[in-house]
Amino acid sequence: MEIKGKVAVITGAGSGIGQAVALQLAERGVKGLALADLSPAVNDVAGSINQAAGHELAAGFIGDTTQPAFRKHVYDQAIAKFGVPGICVPAAGITRDALAVKIDKANGKAVIYPEETFRQVVEVNLVAPTYWALEMVARIVEDRHRRGRGRWEPEEHIQGTVVFIGSVSSQGNKGQIAYAATKRGLEGAAATLTKEAMFHGVRCAVIHPGFTDTPMVRAMGRDLVEKNVLPYTQLRRLIRPQEIADAICFLISNSAVSGELWADAGWHPSA
Repeated sequence: MEIKGKVAVITGAGSGIGQAVALQLAERGVKGLALADLSPAVNDVAGSINQAAGHELAAGFIGDTTQPAFRKHVYDQAIAKFGVPGICVPAAGITRDALAVKIDKANGKAVIYPEETFRQVVEVNLVAPTYWALEMVARIVEDRHRRGRGRWEPEEHIQGTVVFIGSVSSQGNKGQIAYAATKRGLEGAAATLTKEAMFHGVRCAVIHPGFTDTPMVRAMGRDLVEKNVLPYTQLRRLIRPQEIADAICFLISNSAVSGELWADAGWHPSA
């Protein structure tokens, strides 16, 4: 699938991997970028892209990616400004790390990971990305129907590509019961969606980044990263967001690549 001339929707675009993907896609010739984030920083990202391009290439949208009305608004505006999106990278995510069960030594009672927190992580990391992807597929389906197109044929260009942001934590990671569950869940969502969406010419894949130099990872604390992450990483450094963005562009542009791509910098945690 050609990146040049496509319209992309990216969530979590105000920082980290989402921002890096937006910058790379702009450099590779997309004709429009709809950038969504809860942080106002997304407008700064859009502004810098537009300044470099010399015209309105990117539009920033501030809102909660778990809200259906916000999602639909972003897609409506993207279509009005640039055309039907053909790339979706729902990169917005959160961590709320804690052991699944631990003992309160003061009273001898076991403390269970809060169910409300688990649900919050699922909403942001699993439900929302899935529905941002479904929204793009739906818009492509409607557009094809308007143009009298039925089942997609190989002679046509690929109509769209979704890349979900998984994680090495999908293999299981101490203190990440909710986060790991959502990242594993994206694998099932992608595997199912790609079987259905290829009827309309839409591919779906998952990239599993290792520990990347993003605000989310930096929030873990330098001491923890140096003690529990870097010694088990073959590169002995955090992955750069640009490296993950480059791998995502590879997944988008090479239609022969399907399924999952591990970009973990050789991270092999201890048992």
